[in-house]
Amino acid sequence: MSDGDSSQPKPELRARRHSRRTLKIVIAAFSAVLLAAGSAAAYGYWRLDHNIKTVDISSALDDGSSASASASASASATMPGSTAATGSMNILVLGSDTRSGSNSAVVHDHAATGARSDTAMVVHINASHTKATIVSIPRDTLVHRPSCTTASGATTYAVSGVMFNTAYSVGGPVCAIKTVQHLTGLKINHYIEVDFSGLAKLVDALGGVTVTVSQNIDDSYSHLKLSKGTHTLDGTQAVAFARTRHGIGDGSDLGRIKLQQQLVKQLLKKIRSLNAFTDPTELYSLAETATQSLTVDTKLGSLSKLVNFAVGLDKIKTSDVTTVTMPVAAAPSDPNRLVATSAAARLWASLDS
Repeated sequence: MSDGDSSQPKPELRARRHSRRTLKIVIAAFSAVLLAAGSAAAYGYWRLDHNIKTVDISSALDDGSSASASASASASATMPGSTAATGSMNILVLGSDTRSGSNSAVVHDHAATGARSDTAMVVHINASHTKATIVSIPRDTLVHRPSCTTASGATTYAVSGVMFNTAYSVGGPVCAIKTVQHLTGLKINHYIEVDFSGLAKLVDALGGVTVTVSQNIDDSYSHLKLSKGTHTLDGTQAVAFARTRHGIGDGSDLGRIKLQQQLVKQLLKKIRSLNAFTDPTELYSLAETATQSLTVDTKLGSLSKLVNFAVGLDKIKTSDVTTVTMPVAAAPSDPNRLVATSAAARLWASLDS
């Protein structure tokens, strides 16, 4: 075949065709990578979103609130052009002490049955979202429990002089919220619940949490043993720390509340100190653990809603968080039980102003 045979492509033409084929292969490969990455991101979002457990608390929000609290709740709606809620708000945070499922692995008291609100905190966020006040409610406080609906659908009678933590046992989150609203006069805007297993997983995911104790602790009930000083707790130890009441203070729930408040503040401090947002893998791991650990009200019941909620609280530093315990005194009817004092009413009123 002669050099002038036009049926053979010239070298420069073959080079251009090869170049175009190579470009198509690169584009196809790049598109495949983008598609795979997009699919992985979509799956990750779906997984986190479906981790979140929700509870409808709307039936609890019609009673027990004051006029100003209702106005505050209205102000807490998302403002136009903003992704984060504004206005003051009150969040009921409960720690459930159920021994069922994975919780049994992090507690030693397996004789207890059912579920109670082992930890109860009302978190008040001020209108500018720059400060937070965390008020702990002792579980042994005698309160008025409004009529509630049980898990089986039965309706209970309103009753006075019962322990606060019975509200959750009888009617779950909705009954707990009704009881808190009656006790405090505040409107509860949101609900967050963490159980033993969830707390342990979150602490482990954060690499532990550092606490300081002013005395040796040896609690045969929670199985916590700590010497006086500073310690970094793993998840199981953190659960024991939150449950400890024997061998510290007067052995009452008030001593345990002080430990719980320290644990919460140290957890918040640890979370703010992390550089998770610079490490996508670490961020996803923390998000996975957090979303698996929480039960929230339906208004917070999606990943996007939780993110917006967190963004709205981002200005609050650990130093801007105040922890107090609802003022109580020994109950006249039983020295082992507590009743709210007139100082408690003043405290709740100050949060409602």
